[in-house]
Amino acid sequence: MKSFKGIGLADVQEVYSGPEGDLWELVMGEQIHIGGFASSMDLAERAGIGSGMCGIDLCCCNGAGMRFLIRFRNVNRLEGVDATEKVINQGVERCAAEGLGDRISFGLSDVTASDLPSGEADFVWGEDAWCYVEDKSKLIAEAVRMLKPGGTIAFTDWIEGSPGMSEEEARRLFTFMKFPGIQDLAGYRSLLEGNGCEVLVAQDTGRFAPHVDLYLNMLSMQLTYDALKIIGFDTELMGALSGEMVHMQNLAHAGKIAQGIFVARKK
Repeated sequence: MKSFKGIGLADVQEVYSGPEGDLWELVMGEQIHIGGFASSMDLAERAGIGSGMCGIDLCCCNGAGMRFLIRFRNVNRLEGVDATEKVINQGVERCAAEGLGDRISFGLSDVTASDLPSGEADFVWGEDAWCYVEDKSKLIAEAVRMLKPGGTIAFTDWIEGSPGMSEEEARRLFTFMKFPGIQDLAGYRSLLEGNGCEVLVAQDTGRFAPHVDLYLNMLSMQLTYDALKIIGFDTELMGALSGEMVHMQNLAHAGKIAQGIFVARKK
């Protein structure tokens, strides 16, 4: 696992409480993760998530993943946990507006230490957000704690690819993205197995590089004005952000950063 000291939860909260979070939603949509709807459906199908189940979404952001699971997988009830008040408030409003407020609830909490009950969830869900959590061992242990025996952990996340990043490449990416650190395939597998889970899926989705290409094309070809408006028409900042996105694009095409998909069952 690559990590970087000096970045923590407060930095992530600042991103998603301000214009940077709005910028990510402009480019990636309400489902602020690589692959959007198709990625969510792939994860749900591989994990066997479906009708009548009750689950927990850790790092739920605005609740788009939970709304997806209610609408397209007929999940019965979901509880989302996130540490940023702004996105929790957005999620509550959006669920109410879509008539889903009676089946989705939110909790404002550090996802490594929630107060949700043990051993009751059919599944724990996450989409491209656990990269923001500093202590991933505590995160996985917390997810397993909340699962019923035989319950499922299903998540995607940004991971380090097999070629690996140099320390300078990682420092630059983590500073831009506000990541305290990211795991790799073997690291997540080890954490899941060490917490009493059988790992069913652990692989690179292959989606990362083409989607970063898409985001950069959207910003340069269609959404330039919209993005500038979000950041106060600061063209210098826009240029700096674009430069960091290109750096991320280069890492993605070199296989040094990827989107991993993981499905595991609690024994």
